[in-house]
Amino acid sequence: MDFKKIRKSFSRFLGWLGLNISSLIVKVMPPEFLYGFAHLVSSLAYIFARKQKQIAFDSLRIAFGKEKSPQEIEGIVKECFDYIAKSAVELMFLMDNPQLLKKRVDIAGKENLDKALSSGKGVILVSAHFGNFPLLLGTLALEGYKSAGIMRPMRDSRVEKLFLKKRDKFGVKTIYSQPRNTCVNNTIQSLRNNEIVFIPIDQNFGTAGVFVNFFGRKAATATGPVIFAQRTGAALIPCFILRQKDDRHRIIFEPAMDLQEGSATEETILINIQRLTDIIEAYIRKYPAEWGWIHRRWKSQPS
Repeated sequence: MDFKKIRKSFSRFLGWLGLNISSLIVKVMPPEFLYGFAHLVSSLAYIFARKQKQIAFDSLRIAFGKEKSPQEIEGIVKECFDYIAKSAVELMFLMDNPQLLKKRVDIAGKENLDKALSSGKGVILVSAHFGNFPLLLGTLALEGYKSAGIMRPMRDSRVEKLFLKKRDKFGVKTIYSQPRNTCVNNTIQSLRNNEIVFIPIDQNFGTAGVFVNFFGRKAATATGPVIFAQRTGAALIPCFILRQKDDRHRIIFEPAMDLQEGSATEETILINIQRLTDIIEAYIRKYPAEWGWIHRRWKSQPS
């Protein structure tokens, strides 16, 4: 009997059950209590999600071990857990209240997005698991933009179906990262239809990507945004969503980034993925609690 597999299955079931219970609570709870409930959830997660907490501490030590004290790192971990809980509660509540969502999100740099779309070749939004990024996609759909997001399917298919249903409700197209050929074809088709495709490149990509510097250490990174831009002529726009002090959100569209050419295709890809990663790192340095530190970003290393 595989006890490890049984334990994982049970853990995922508890996660799915907790998500459904929380969703029901949020539906009947007065809005003014939402963030208090989120703080309660984050406090419990900080106590019981030991594995995720340890990953967060390890990741922050890699990134900021020489710059921040243990107390500062602990503060970021706690705030990160709090932001994740707030994001989850917001998704359950705001995705069922689209008009309220529009009132809680401001947009900066919209002219950069509109200018890029005017070329008719689509736009690649390059971002990270930073802030409440699903709200970013939902807001784009509410603003009338045809949008898609490249997603890794969640390990628990029940949780994936729940969030897929919410994305579908908003008209946000989901492009799964696997199978690879299907992902490539669907992405190219969306860009040729002058749509927006959201691609986060901040998670470990194993041996299939390129190794770039991220907080001074090599990190395996997806190359998709640059390759798609080369193939379709789509604009590359770094984009982030930031939580404000009053728990409103601000979406920032940076100016489109022109590709810097290298001496060969491989060098062009490496140069530009590094440039995009540098932008992501700059945002994380400025707003460290906004990033998902519970992921082993540096798990794969060059041989």
